[in-house]
Amino acid sequence: MKRLYIVILMVCCATFTSSFAQTNKKSSAKSVAGSNKTKKNTTTSKSTSRTTQAIQIPATGLYSVEKLEDRRRMALEDIELTSRLLNETNVDAKNSLNRLNLLSQQLLSRKRILNFLEQEIAAIDVRIKTVTDEIDILDKDLAKTKENYAKSMQNQQQEHRTAQYKMLLVLSAENLSQSYRRMRYLREYSDWQKKEAKRIIIKQNEIALRKAELEKTRGEKQELLAQREQENKKLEGEQKLQQKEVAELNKKQKDLQKQLQQKKKEADALNKQIEALITEDIKASENSRPAAASGTAAKPAASGTASPPPPANYRMTESELHLSKDFVGNKGKLPYPLTGKFTIVSTFGEHQHQELTYVRTNNNGIDIQTTSGAEARAIFNGVVTRVFVMPGYNNNVIVRHGDYLTVYSNLSQVYVKAGDSVGTQQALGKIFTDTEKGNETILHFQIWKERTKLNPLSWIRR
Repeated sequence: MKRLYIVILMVCCATFTSSFAQTNKKSSAKSVAGSNKTKKNTTTSKSTSRTTQAIQIPATGLYSVEKLEDRRRMALEDIELTSRLLNETNVDAKNSLNRLNLLSQQLLSRKRILNFLEQEIAAIDVRIKTVTDEIDILDKDLAKTKENYAKSMQNQQQEHRTAQYKMLLVLSAENLSQSYRRMRYLREYSDWQKKEAKRIIIKQNEIALRKAELEKTRGEKQELLAQREQENKKLEGEQKLQQKEVAELNKKQKDLQKQLQQKKKEADALNKQIEALITEDIKASENSRPAAASGTAAKPAASGTASPPPPANYRMTESELHLSKDFVGNKGKLPYPLTGKFTIVSTFGEHQHQELTYVRTNNNGIDIQTTSGAEARAIFNGVVTRVFVMPGYNNNVIVRHGDYLTVYSNLSQVYVKAGDSVGTQQALGKIFTDTEKGNETILHFQIWKERTKLNPLSWIRR
């Protein structure tokens, strides 16, 4: 019986030892192959690093790199439009101030691009540091794993880890149960070595991938630095052109002041006309609608006082009340009042010109310059109340949105008439193109609340 036990153990040991040796041989081969494969992958990663997806990291500041790229692209589109408008605008006494305004917009867009580039470079630096730190951690982990694996292989090659020793270790067991436990230990040790070899291959591949990402990110940074250099050169050229324009305008100061006075006279006339039309609408609403409709009935004056009556307000119908609330609810989300690409050349309110100390303007709305053929469109649902002509502003359209009004001025053609209901973004007319001023196409746009002028840029989507 004892002889049979020994024979069984010897057969088991021989089978296990052969299996164990083959497993170790495969593990060593995989480790070497994995190392060679990693070297090959590293070389390949460097050659194809431009197509490797960059790791995602938290962006610096308010925007991610991708968002900054989008904003930089939009600023470039603004510059392209401004350049096109500048090329279409002749340099003469009639429109050189507008050219200067376009140049100022172009410089502003160029500075925005440089600012976005600086933020992108900063974000790229953070990304480079993150990837570098990850590579350092992976390298240390890989070195530790290799060290442990190497020690296990060295111990295995020593005399007490030979195949004969393993067989003797199993055969010297006091019983079959103890022999089985020793065999299981040796098998688990072999499995551990196999897993460590796989871990080494995985970590080597991961390091190769991170290095490819790092190479790609450094390439992106170099591209951004080159773009920044180009944008700085363009900015310098545009600043010199602006200085030249300012010098020319200073020579024509008297002519320019005459133009500004004429423009102010035309703007004042437009403002008076709009106020007069609003007053007519208010009187008409008082005569045709009960005071309760507006919800703003005047309180009787206290006895013994002689205070003047408060100014009347436009009395709205029930549907106009809802329309007015909807208009207010969309503040900051309303679309721009024209089609196509555009740039704002004059903003709301009184302004001192940045370059010309003797130029001061006061705008009741905003002036939006676009390309020839563009159309004015309603920014919200409403009813056309007036279509009229004014010197300097050509055709004008007023659309009422409850007790709010929008004014679209400087139209060459009008597609609507008083009393028409219009929808959001419906075309109202074609914007006038002044061929005497190099195809200058400018829409003048205003927003009113009763008799109060409002800043359109606070209402439209930006």
